[in-house]
Amino acid sequence: MSHEATEEPSGVILNGTEIGFEDGELLIEACERNGVHIPRFCHHSRMEPVGMCRMCLVEVDTGRGPALQPSCMITCSAGMSVETESPATKKAQDGVLEFLLINHPLDCPVCDKGGECPLQDNAYAYGPGESRFVEEKRHYTKPIAISETVFLDRERCILCDLCTRFASDVAGDALIQFQGRGAQTEINTFPDHPFASYFSGNTVQICPVGALTAKPYRFKARPWDLDEVESTSVIDSVGSRIAVQSSHDVVLRYQGIDADAVNWGWLSDKERFSFEAFNSDERIAEPMLRSGGELTEATWSTALAAAADALRGVDPERVGVIGGARLTNEAQYAWTKLFKGAIGTDNVDAQLGDGLTPDLLFGYPRATIDEACTPGGTIILLGPDPREDLGALFLRLRHAVVNDGARLIELTPLTTGLSSLAAARLHPHPGETSLVARALVDGASGDVAGVSRGAIDAARRAIEGPVTIIAGRANLAEHASLTAATVAELMRLDGARVLSAVRRGNIHGALDMGMSPGWLPGRQRLIGHSLGSGWPKVPTVAGLDSAGILAEAAAGRIDVLVLLGADPLADVPDAALARKGVSGADKIIAVDTFVTDSVSQADIVLAAAGPCEREGTFTNLEGRISVVAQKVNPRGTSRSDWEIAVELAAALGIDLEIESLDDIWAELSSAVELYDGLDLEKLAQHQREGIMLRPTPESTDVFTPVDTPRNDAYSLRLIVTRVMYDRGSIVSRCPSGATNPSSPAVRVNPYEFEQLGAVDGERFTLTSTAGKMSAPLMGDVSVPRGAVAVVFAQPELDVRSLIDHTAAVVDVRIERA
Repeated sequence: MSHEATEEPSGVILNGTEIGFEDGELLIEACERNGVHIPRFCHHSRMEPVGMCRMCLVEVDTGRGPALQPSCMITCSAGMSVETESPATKKAQDGVLEFLLINHPLDCPVCDKGGECPLQDNAYAYGPGESRFVEEKRHYTKPIAISETVFLDRERCILCDLCTRFASDVAGDALIQFQGRGAQTEINTFPDHPFASYFSGNTVQICPVGALTAKPYRFKARPWDLDEVESTSVIDSVGSRIAVQSSHDVVLRYQGIDADAVNWGWLSDKERFSFEAFNSDERIAEPMLRSGGELTEATWSTALAAAADALRGVDPERVGVIGGARLTNEAQYAWTKLFKGAIGTDNVDAQLGDGLTPDLLFGYPRATIDEACTPGGTIILLGPDPREDLGALFLRLRHAVVNDGARLIELTPLTTGLSSLAAARLHPHPGETSLVARALVDGASGDVAGVSRGAIDAARRAIEGPVTIIAGRANLAEHASLTAATVAELMRLDGARVLSAVRRGNIHGALDMGMSPGWLPGRQRLIGHSLGSGWPKVPTVAGLDSAGILAEAAAGRIDVLVLLGADPLADVPDAALARKGVSGADKIIAVDTFVTDSVSQADIVLAAAGPCEREGTFTNLEGRISVVAQKVNPRGTSRSDWEIAVELAAALGIDLEIESLDDIWAELSSAVELYDGLDLEKLAQHQREGIMLRPTPESTDVFTPVDTPRNDAYSLRLIVTRVMYDRGSIVSRCPSGATNPSSPAVRVNPYEFEQLGAVDGERFTLTSTAGKMSAPLMGDVSVPRGAVAVVFAQPELDVRSLIDHTAAVVDVRIERA
């Protein structure tokens, strides 16, 4: 008698069929991946499971008999048997829904979540169909404004814990919590502490029942009234993937889309609510010309003719172009082709004195966001606070440190939103960061630039695995060359790569498309380019950057200043330079969506379409190209930026040989190696994740550290940082963007504060070689000794009057006003 061995299943037996699973995969996700949906409320794939709602109960048999278990808490194992359709499973799900609906209001017709509500869907699919509960339901005061943007309806809340987990675990803003016990448990904020998170809108999106709603969308539309396209957020350089939803040709909502390589579905509130600005009545809807000292509306033919007359016959060296980071890649190419290829000026710069040079960004191996967040890797933060500048990147970095074992080393002038999680915090004297970077690589024999040897040694021990340097302008009062010198020192670490933290919209696309002096599309130099006969007048000598253009304009040597979505009067760190440059230009042509401070000084204004009113592509801080989709019609007669460039060229008698976006990509893919084989059709096929460009680094030249003078005993070194909500042209026009104002005070270390004999809020005068300003003073332990910290672009505090763009660092003296 023979016995054949029975082969044990290697997968999970799901409703009688064997399925595969990945190591550590949760049962609910393995079932979903294999086409079996298990209802849930509290589960989110980007957060740790908690099993709060019990809606995902299924029968699971791991060899000890079947039992109801929450599938969001069980990891798959070989031989596990799962029944999602058994009578016991159905009865359990039916019972959970009946309990949830006991006190849940039946207000679906007026609830913003109606039509896209998981509770509504699950009640129809898995619920009892009728209620046995006839008593009065609970009632609460509603809605409760837990912030200026987010409203809470407690009657709808099912205590799923999604919002509280996101706030505490993902964003690190534990401002919304469970309070009370048992049947009295409820969601609430703490007294005098509203839900003032930069990421509060995410809780509204993931709330499964409409308990949390956002003020900009409340009672505006129903889901079936909305049309939707997938697009890219262009408000900062992360390039988060978003769903743009509109009704009656008006954008009503942005929702985050889970792009695995980029934002994981999360958005900062600045990204989420930026559409409000482009819906505002302050939009430029028609071209304008200056007449009698005022800007008045004009026809396109008249405005284009005036712009062409201003440019016609002008020495190319006396033409300057500033801006371009708000444009699509295609528009950047068209404007670069017009000015560099046809007119012959290389005075083109998309940066406003607050970025990094292409030599740095092109010169080293680049990292992706995923590579920066590699489990067990090391992140060296050499840049601005990502929580303030690049919100979606901040959430990815925070997750990597908290959940994936990545180690963070801060090499910043001030503490950041990640400081509490850092393995080492190094805050050197402003201007001396490269010295600490050198000690971090080579070792320190003593204290360096105000950082103790012990702190440097601890940071050296923390470096393991792949190293990613997140490089940006941490201090706008320091020269960009200091950042370049520091990056050069850190790149001596084995396998180090750079992830840019330059913040301004599509700035990386602008640099790739040649909107920087000395460069052409495809990261090509002026000499030896492959762009062909369509570029007959490419200069052979590098032109001026933004600071150089403004300096020449101030000296009366710029006849035409072109502003492509740029506002130098508000954004250039050196206020005196910007003011003299704008006033010194003979003619100003502005292409913009709003009448900014600089646009108000223009002679010719060409109305540009907004982000959801045009098609094109966007390049994020990794070098990832993704699609920007048009959802609504342009305001008034405003036009896409690339069309304006083509029509202005035509008014000058120049044929750019561009009639569509496809023509631009045909030129790029045929003439530029970086874009070989790339077109809009291929980009559309990779719409969700985009396409990464990984060119060979241009060079690996080491930058020579810049010597910075020691500040004397009477001066403090200036640190200028940004916050998410400033007086920028978009944020200032978003009603939901003014909910997190920063303090208008100047901050110093308590040691200097005591030396000055100051009291909080007392006004002092700050004086530098560039100018002076008066502001209230306060002590702050996060500011290193010998420094003074001020926030950039605040309504009541214009620190730009102290900044000299030619200086390596800025020293200031503080005296009583």
